[in-house]
Amino acid sequence: MTTATTAPKVYIETVGCQMNVLDSELVVGTLKRQGYVLTDTPADADVILFNTCSVRELAEEKTYSAIGRALPRKRSHPETIVGVIGCMAQKDQEHVRKRAPLVDLVVGTGQLARIPELITAARKTGAPQFALSLGRADGGRHEVEASFESYDPARDPQMRPTPFQAFVRIQIGCDKFCTYCVVPSTRGPEQSRHPDHIVNEVRVLVDQGAKEVTLLGQTVNSYAHDHGDGRTTRLSDLISRMHDIAGLERIKFVTNYPKDMTDDLLDAVRELPKVVKYLHVPVQSGCDDVLKRMKRNYTAGFYREMLARCRERVPGVAVSSDFIVGFCGETEESFRKTVDLVAESKFKNSFIFKYSERPGTKAAGRFPDDVPEAVKKRRNNDLLAVQNANSLADAREWIGRAVEVLVEGPSKVGVKTGGPVRQLVGRTMTDHITVFDGPDRLVGRTVTVDVTDASAFTLFGTARTAEHVGVETTREPEPLAPARRIGLAVV
Repeated sequence: MTTATTAPKVYIETVGCQMNVLDSELVVGTLKRQGYVLTDTPADADVILFNTCSVRELAEEKTYSAIGRALPRKRSHPETIVGVIGCMAQKDQEHVRKRAPLVDLVVGTGQLARIPELITAARKTGAPQFALSLGRADGGRHEVEASFESYDPARDPQMRPTPFQAFVRIQIGCDKFCTYCVVPSTRGPEQSRHPDHIVNEVRVLVDQGAKEVTLLGQTVNSYAHDHGDGRTTRLSDLISRMHDIAGLERIKFVTNYPKDMTDDLLDAVRELPKVVKYLHVPVQSGCDDVLKRMKRNYTAGFYREMLARCRERVPGVAVSSDFIVGFCGETEESFRKTVDLVAESKFKNSFIFKYSERPGTKAAGRFPDDVPEAVKKRRNNDLLAVQNANSLADAREWIGRAVEVLVEGPSKVGVKTGGPVRQLVGRTMTDHITVFDGPDRLVGRTVTVDVTDASAFTLFGTARTAEHVGVETTREPEPLAPARRIGLAVV
């Protein structure tokens, strides 16, 4: 039990996308300002939070399993507050407590700012607390928008995985209504933040030591802030303003919608040196019939033309994509069209998922989930094999070239080895994962790495270090020993 002299502890477990990672950072940062300390185990926590994802059934089942593991703490310390927050809370609402009665808080994505007061209310009353936004059909557009508040409190560099990298939310919600997706319901209508607020937040992050910011939105390139006086700020305008911030080295943005990949944005990616030359543009399927059932609002032909335009306007740009296999009505011929698209598109990498029917989506009500699980699994593996071959070919093209790498920290191997020199990991300006041997002082710096080898997912190389130790020198930088050829898991 928490005493008057002991700071209360909060534990948070996060699944899902980068938006969830950012939400968790902000929630814990707010609680820390109220006197909480973060703990890495639920066994001694006064507040246990589960930040959830509803995109796939597996993510939800993992959350319920995790809640079950918190039961011993709740039984031995009934005053412990257990909360389910985020997308699953917004989607399932009262059902969360029916399945997990020990839960004290159910807080949707648009109500995260209320968590501190809800914790206090749960302790005071002993009653479960709900804070949920309106459903898309529960009111007018403005009323529903108002119930989904953008949660953007002061930032805490200690809550980020690295102090020199930060996520920045520029948009909430989604209005695309793809038939397989719960996001328009769980995160509400599409709303773009005021550009002044975003730029000011980035300045604060840079002052805190951030060198790289990743702009987040459900369809980030749909960003458009209407100033109400005839002016509209587009994503290209926003990153142009951010580009002038001294101390900021890299600007990334994810995830993009194919139909909103405009020439002005591509020109900004090409012309602004700080903007990473990497675009994540999900296509989901190479078959027009499947795309129509998904309500993606473009054809495979349109996507091919968009991809060609990206590569023409931004020479050397790296592109990755997302695919769903086994969607309702996907035949072998449909799947073959997707395989052909992957084979010819030469994506840097792709994220491939088996279709998972989600309650509340249009697809669940309109189309039978008629592709057997065994077929989904086989198609997933077949498509992954094609993509892996492309990824390997793409990676090996970098052998013999020099790349600029922002060093994120020790690799998983480096964490185990320790010592004055160990394996470090970072990413290039085309978002290629790169490992090399080097001292810890390089973490957080941008170093030049000569690529000597490559796997499908990782570049291996030798760092040039003399130019980065803060000493003026006229000598050629001495390379470190080549990196050990150890596989790194996909991030």
